[in-house]
Amino acid sequence: MSATVRLTMAQALVRYLAAQQVRDEESGGLLPLFAGVFAIFGHGNVAGLGEALYHQRDRLPTYRAHNEQAMGHAAIAYAKAHMRRRMMAVTTSIGPGATNLLTAAALAHVNRLPVLLLPGDIFVSRAPDPVLQQLEDFGDGTVSVNDCFRTVSRYFDRIVRPEQLLTALPRAMHVLTDAALCGPVTLALPQDVQAEAYDWPENFFAERVHAFRRVPPAEDDVAAAAQALRGARRPVLIVGGGALYAGAGEAVRQFAETHGVPVAETQAGKGLLAWHHPLQLGPAGVSGATAANDLLAEADLVLAVGTRLQDFTTGSNALYRAARVITLNVNGHDALKGGDVQILADARLGLDALSTALGPWRADPAWRQRAERAATAWRAVVDGITGRRELPAGTLPYEGEVIGAVQRSRGDSARADIVVGAAGTLPAELEKLWRTETPGGYHMEYGYSCMGYEIAGGLGVKMAKPDREVIVMLGDGSYLMLNAEIATSVMLGRKLIVLVLDNRGYGCIDRLQRACGGAPFNNMLDDCRLDDCLHGPEGAPTIDFAAHARAMGAEAEHVLSIAELEQALLRARAATRTYLIAIDTDPRRTTAEGGCWWDVAVPEVSEREGVRAARREYEAAMQKRQPGTTSGKTHD
Repeated sequence: MSATVRLTMAQALVRYLAAQQVRDEESGGLLPLFAGVFAIFGHGNVAGLGEALYHQRDRLPTYRAHNEQAMGHAAIAYAKAHMRRRMMAVTTSIGPGATNLLTAAALAHVNRLPVLLLPGDIFVSRAPDPVLQQLEDFGDGTVSVNDCFRTVSRYFDRIVRPEQLLTALPRAMHVLTDAALCGPVTLALPQDVQAEAYDWPENFFAERVHAFRRVPPAEDDVAAAAQALRGARRPVLIVGGGALYAGAGEAVRQFAETHGVPVAETQAGKGLLAWHHPLQLGPAGVSGATAANDLLAEADLVLAVGTRLQDFTTGSNALYRAARVITLNVNGHDALKGGDVQILADARLGLDALSTALGPWRADPAWRQRAERAATAWRAVVDGITGRRELPAGTLPYEGEVIGAVQRSRGDSARADIVVGAAGTLPAELEKLWRTETPGGYHMEYGYSCMGYEIAGGLGVKMAKPDREVIVMLGDGSYLMLNAEIATSVMLGRKLIVLVLDNRGYGCIDRLQRACGGAPFNNMLDDCRLDDCLHGPEGAPTIDFAAHARAMGAEAEHVLSIAELEQALLRARAATRTYLIAIDTDPRRTTAEGGCWWDVAVPEVSEREGVRAARREYEAAMQKRQPGTTSGKTHD
């Protein structure tokens, strides 16, 4: 009979997590699979899980933060920065602590990123029923708020007996480390069960090295894809996050060069192929480059590798609908999206096998030459937007000019910078204009486009890559939504450069509102309702973001021009702790070049002529999407 050790459920859980290992791909040495646990304690986890974490704090560090959603974002960003090879866990108390994690769980689910969520739960015994913060369902006594996690988790379990961990934890590890299943795992932990003891088999806690297996392609699938490609003259390769996580950069480069196929990228796949490569067309879709969208509109075949083909990439399925589509994806659900031919496999193995099957086949030489000319022209456009130039007096800069200043400040450290963003105008501008030649140098959360991810996500990236300069770029709206992890970054000594672009409101949605014929309403601060009995003659507030950041321990300043920004960036790079720079920006100006149509439904009936006119444009665009017509391009 095997030896046993008596531990509480919480102690066993923590000991098990601390024993999980992963082999570093560069050094070959072993590293902990879990880099630590973010925790905010309450009555639902402090006595059980908190006590267990204390005793394993050297093997499994515990990090305190200021907001549960932000803890989740930081943990997710950490895993993304490690290409899903390492990860973190997050624990909260019951009630609001748990439900604050729901947004982060959905974000991880949409983006296919691993995170282990450990929310406290109610008493299984029901002895103190209802316990503080317990939700009571009048028709079901088994329900708790943690049931909300079922729809946003890849694996969910509620541990109502200690020994259930013997099956739940291996299943959780399988999901977290599987390329196809990867996503959030939730183990709800009732607070009384956390404290219950059990005689555990000691071998349950033996160190285990997790292998991230690559799924090879089936020969028939590769043969079918090769046959389809041989019949094409104008193919385009689109690379997404799955190709990035698979480390398929070299495979993409070799495939493009060997077969003369130009490459477009998604938000998640940006950086896989260096920005200056002759066949790099830039991003595809709604926030895409002119080069990529023009060639996709005329392509006769699209090879989509490691992308879930969401609407921003495909122009709401209108950008290249006349082309035949081959999908190469490790996830069967994603492989089926729009694909006439599917290869269910790891991106790197699949591309290598497809290239071998194609042999000497190459795309039409004229197509390659056109792609290279278009890519060169797009790089010239980016140069013109981001290059140093004098703005007319009284003109506020916009995101493109700010991005240019950040990139000029990099100097020889260009390969070391990681830019982090998530929502608003910046994802579109950064996707078009940010230049990186290093996979992972562009960290954009655009699967869920979650306002508030940026600073917390930047913290997670910096924890994963402490030797890299992490530059968080966000708007004033996102900053006001979730900013407290600036204090956490100072506390942990994880320096960030935080750049706040203040356009006094939700400028991106204001433009969309106007484009759909709506009146300016409830987006910009000056267009919001102000109650005369509560507000003085000053109107909407002017927010001093620099003062706010300094109050949390960061260094900070507000600058008035691009020239001042460039000098401030030099000071920020030289600083040893988190440094925030705020700059006023124009909410109306955007990069006009690039982009394609996006399906945003406009009301059929309205009292506003502007809305009626927008509806007529919308119906005309929809008509162009019908079979036998060409897709229409409108403004971004």
